[in-house]
Amino acid sequence: MKLAPTVKLNNGHEMPVLGLGTYASQNKEGEIAVKHAIDIGYRHIDTAYFYQNEVEVGQAIRDKIAEGVVKREDIFLVTKLWNIHHEPDRVEGACRKQLANFGLDYIDLYLMHMPVGYKFVNEETLLPKDENGTLQLSDVDYVDTYKAMEKLVKSGLVRSLGVSNFNSEQLQRVLENCEIKPVTNQVECSPTINQKKLIAFCKKHDVTVTAYTPLGRPRPEEMKPDFAYSPKVKEIAQKYNKTTTQVALRFLIDSGAIPIPKSSTPKRITENFDIFDFELTDEEKSVLESFNTGERMVPLNLIKGLNHKYYPFNIEF
Repeated sequence: MKLAPTVKLNNGHEMPVLGLGTYASQNKEGEIAVKHAIDIGYRHIDTAYFYQNEVEVGQAIRDKIAEGVVKREDIFLVTKLWNIHHEPDRVEGACRKQLANFGLDYIDLYLMHMPVGYKFVNEETLLPKDENGTLQLSDVDYVDTYKAMEKLVKSGLVRSLGVSNFNSEQLQRVLENCEIKPVTNQVECSPTINQKKLIAFCKKHDVTVTAYTPLGRPRPEEMKPDFAYSPKVKEIAQKYNKTTTQVALRFLIDSGAIPIPKSSTPKRITENFDIFDFELTDEEKSVLESFNTGERMVPLNLIKGLNHKYYPFNIEF
């Protein structure tokens, strides 16, 4: 069985350059998706407290370990600290609850889901709102949250730390104030928002970039995103006997990102993984680069509208 190549992180651990995203894969759907992915060679699985599917994801991994398909150390499991748990004294409890959800004893990579914290009401209220429906934010400093996360590595609950939705200035601040370097910054990254500048910045600091929503949000009825329906990209795809989706994922890997396409369809999960037997020429990469508009599918508008000081997308990258 062919596995994805891995990249060596700044702490020596290895991370597969392609993962399975599980956002919105709930109930049995998530479990079936993860099992199929492991069967065909995926070893990097990405989830989050916010996705409310850690129980299913953990079940799928444990079943595959029990079947002898993989060992625990073969799997690179990523999950995220949700925004309601930013107060430093809530971090360890949140992480332990997530480990209990998975039924596993460590997490490979634990990310801070966003630089912005939300008010804690209770464990179930993931999007706390006031009586007018306004999202309730907190002003906890993400550096303090990150320092609490460092303790999880020291106690063995977590192997590596990272951040998500951080801009270059926020990442710089973490780097200047941390003991344990983040190994990745997980951000929206696709041919439409290729994050070239952020990838270069991260690379300089030996931090990888994980690409969520790497295929945009496919909307076939509108023939969107543009790159998926472009005659030029179709031509490249035909040359390699691939789909435009596979060409887009290959482009992101060649650009230095680690895409985590989300799918619950076995056929699509298989297709997304079949991208390691071809490479794009420089000319073909520049065709893909031409689709970069910087437009986000995930602009975090609820936070933007509240002018929070840690809203990450007010600067170029």
